[in-house]
Amino acid sequence: MEKVTLTAGLRSSFAKSANTELRKKGRVPGVFYSKADATIPIHVANNDIAPLVFTGEAHVVALEVENGKKFDCIIKDVQFDPVTDKIVHFDLLGLIAGGKISVDVPVHFTGTATGVRAGGMIQEFLHRVNVEVDSDKIPEFIEIDVTELKMGHSIHVRDLSLEGVVINHPGETVLVAVTPPRGAEATPAEGEAVRTEPEVINKGKEKEE
Repeated sequence: MEKVTLTAGLRSSFAKSANTELRKKGRVPGVFYSKADATIPIHVANNDIAPLVFTGEAHVVALEVENGKKFDCIIKDVQFDPVTDKIVHFDLLGLIAGGKISVDVPVHFTGTATGVRAGGMIQEFLHRVNVEVDSDKIPEFIEIDVTELKMGHSIHVRDLSLEGVVINHPGETVLVAVTPPRGAEATPAEGEAVRTEPEVINKGKEKEE
């Protein structure tokens, strides 16, 4: 997994007014926490944190704090302004060598499904999945080839087999499906029902109180 350096300043106050002033200056308040280290209140440039949030790949963050401390971590939680969708707060979780971690990983769908070539429509229900994995083996993304997916068929979490990766979603959760054109009838696989409503995933909390 690619490692990206993020430079952070120290926050001297948790007050809402202080955080508002930081945001006016193009900074985003956040915290770093870890089982092995004390929590550190920090702030970073919006232009530095945004590419790590709005991306199709997962990254390890090499955090460099102005007090000289350095940590490897991941972005664990992000809060967005409900109106502008700007990042207003973030949490970084420190990685511990040899430890397990729960993290959201992007899903990349590749290929053109057989059902689409027959006139069906592809529906991608999940674009990120939560997985449990060794902290030093976090995948940048999970690739799913949909080439053999027929009309009325779908790929579920239970269909994936990833060495060393446990997906924290029910096995029946639909990742992607091919549905027939509007007005046509589907021909689902035996014992399989095609979902037509997407799985809802919370991308993060809204604006910080």
